[in-house]
Amino acid sequence: MSAGQEGGPVLPDPLAARPIPGWKGTAFLKAIVDDPRVEVGEYSYYDDSRGPEHFLARCVRYHFPFVGDRLVIGRFTAIAQGVQFIMNGANHPMDGLSTFPFAMFGFGPGPQAEGPAGPLGPHKGDTVIGSDVWIGREAVIMPGVRVGDGAIVGAHAVVARDVPPYGVAVGNPARVVKHRFDAATIARLLAIRWWDWPADVIARHVDLVRGRDVDALAAVGGTA
Repeated sequence: MSAGQEGGPVLPDPLAARPIPGWKGTAFLKAIVDDPRVEVGEYSYYDDSRGPEHFLARCVRYHFPFVGDRLVIGRFTAIAQGVQFIMNGANHPMDGLSTFPFAMFGFGPGPQAEGPAGPLGPHKGDTVIGSDVWIGREAVIMPGVRVGDGAIVGAHAVVARDVPPYGVAVGNPARVVKHRFDAATIARLLAIRWWDWPADVIARHVDLVRGRDVDALAAVGGTA
């Protein structure tokens, strides 16, 4: 824990590998991610009773350095046990007679991405998870998917298409079944972007962040 600015509230350490006293199953991702191709915002966490320190090995799959894609996760995002981020290295070429990844094993040119459809198949770009996202247990996020701020992905969902901000996506293939708020409220929340405020400001106004009064939250945002 660390003190806030000018004697403000005590704040959790965003680099704490064990931020919940007495529980070893949750870690802030910034404390355990050491791959420069994975960008993680403060206070986003992974929960896994088997040991959250294995997040990269267990959850970020087929993330080969020669492909060049990134996994980007915003702030205050919650990731449950067994979530799988399938990266572009999992793709196989589909525009020829065979889908076998010959280049990976030294048949012909070396294993390298060559644009939208290199030897490893289609390259769909970076996978981007917004801030204040909740991803349920054993959900699968396919290559190049973007999950918007405030969205929820249900347990065991297989997400192959983008999820809009504050959308709720469930099922296989995942589909957006509803939005958490009406369109006007979503627009205001995306303008307020409370997750970008300094941590001490969030701590002082956490009741508003988890409440329902958008006007009050917006008033704080004007001074944050």
